[in-house]
Amino acid sequence: MPASPEDMAASMVANMKAKTGKTLEQWLAEAKKTGAEKHGAIVKALKADHGLTHGYANLVAHKFLKSDAGSKTDGGTDLAAAQYAGPKADLKPIYDAIIKAARSFGRDVEVAPKKTYVSLRRNKQFAIVQPSTRTRVDLGINLKGEPAAGRLETSGSFNAMVSHRVRLEKPADVDREVKAWLKKAWSEA
Repeated sequence: MPASPEDMAASMVANMKAKTGKTLEQWLAEAKKTGAEKHGAIVKALKADHGLTHGYANLVAHKFLKSDAGSKTDGGTDLAAAQYAGPKADLKPIYDAIIKAARSFGRDVEVAPKKTYVSLRRNKQFAIVQPSTRTRVDLGINLKGEPAAGRLETSGSFNAMVSHRVRLEKPADVDREVKAWLKKAWSEA
């Protein structure tokens, strides 16, 4: 069994022809034919038009858009690595703890780095991870209807794409409570 997400993706690519009838390059051509420019639209088209499973459609969309964690984007810079460089380098273990927790929920967790944050998606976005200051990572979580209490605060002006925010200052802050909120958001996505 592959040890890392990159290994899992490589295994999927290696088995793609046998499992789907086409190579990655052929699927990338199909993705281009959809005319879609957004990840979700590409996934939807590949699933609807070709019967591709969500996992393979998601992988093809990422590779097509070069938005997967292994792709180089933004002028050759790995977006997630750039977020945790320089003065925010000490925050990377917090990010790693969040990603490890999210990936433990299932193979359908999509990690999509953007310029200033990383989006966590399933069928839709369920969380975002953002190094907000030199000493804090903000975890935005979509938990509509969940009352704010304790560390789980409303997102307020932090980010309109999520309903709640948890402020994290050390890897140990990604504890059982945070993982439970994150898993609930994943299960509802």
